Amino acid sequence: MSSTAKLADRLAADAVTVREEIDEIELLINQARTEASRHEARRAAAAQKLAVTTESLSKLAAGGAPGAAVREAAKELAEAAGQLVSVARRSALMEAQIDLLEGKFKTAGRLHETIVEHAARIRELADAQSVASTNADGTTDGEGALPASVSHLVLSAQEDLRREISRAMHDGPAQSLTNIVLQAQIVERLQAKDPAAAEKEVRELVAMVQRTLEATKTFIFDVRPMVLDDLGLVPTLRRACRDRGKRAGVTVDFESVGLDRRLPAQLESGLFRILDDVLAAHIAAKPETLSLHLDWGARLEIELTAGRAPASIAAPDLPPDRADLPPAIAGMVEERREAHRDAVEAARLAALAKVPDRLWKEIAGRAELLGIDAELLDEGTRLRLLVDIPAAGGKDADGPEDGRGRSLGNQSAQPSQVRPA
Repeated sequence: MSSTAKLADRLAADAVTVREEIDEIELLINQARTEASRHEARRAAAAQKLAVTTESLSKLAAGGAPGAAVREAAKELAEAAGQLVSVARRSALMEAQIDLLEGKFKTAGRLHETIVEHAARIRELADAQSVASTNADGTTDGEGALPASVSHLVLSAQEDLRREISRAMHDGPAQSLTNIVLQAQIVERLQAKDPAAAEKEVRELVAMVQRTLEATKTFIFDVRPMVLDDLGLVPTLRRACRDRGKRAGVTVDFESVGLDRRLPAQLESGLFRILDDVLAAHIAAKPETLSLHLDWGARLEIELTAGRAPASIAAPDLPPDRADLPPAIAGMVEERREAHRDAVEAARLAALAKVPDRLWKEIAGRAELLGIDAELLDEGTRLRLLVDIPAAGGKDADGPEDGRGRSLGNQSAQPSQVRPA
């Protein structure tokens, strides 16, 4: 079975899984609505009890009842008020949970439709590849042309790529070159009138050229790093860590242990794209620590980890756990404890420099096509890749030559750290 067909099968399996999750969410919504109805009934009963207790207390106070009776009625009133507040809060939380579940239900439904659509398109592409392969063997008639729908997808992807490159060139290097031309014209006009001012403008022109050169190099590296073809994966990743970390002001610790070696070109490109995309996603989250570790053993083991300390949440000033409190007060104290625990957990989750779910799905698909074992661990903050290293031999294994017959591959990589300047 081809890799495209496997991807189509995996998407179909994902669609089934999402459908099951949708059914489970729908069941939870129905259960939550039933529980909300019960809370509403309890709230109405508590409100009725509060009204009756209030009326009774008013009558006792107006009729000059003994102080003990009034105090007992006041105690009942406080308990009724506490019960009403507690039930009302639980009812509000249940309504909020229902809203959250309904939002997840709609989102999962849209995701299911998208997966089914992509699975159908990839299945068409797999069938087209099968037809093209059969024609190449000469077992069927025809020229092995792709179906019109698949050709349209391929052309659309090519045009999208051209559009993105054109926009990036227009907004980056092309705009900078325009500014350089204008600056050069200013220098030319000042040369005869004011040589001192022209000298200052020349220095500014040189600085503009240097900045444009750096921006152009960065653009070329992002599109397709030439160092990947020339020197291999480790130098390319080291530079990516250094440059991305420097631009974002984030420290990136890079370490490569063992004897690194050249991999097949497609595998090197795929590994770099996976790690560079995850690195960019982590850096965008501004983590406090970010490290990329490569271990060249029997298999290449790669780990990319991001970390950040959660915000400190001050603990509320509450009575001890086993303090003897009236039921209403005890319920309010427990609710405040639960709110504090929820706030601490929310701060912990907000501090996670996680890989976005959509990016992880794309990476998992790429890794499967390349035969890479990929895991997302520690709640999405640590990416782990295991890569089978092909046996040495051939140009891809030994690396490119330097023009004089000497190989540039198989260089020992010492542990290193890449930090922003």
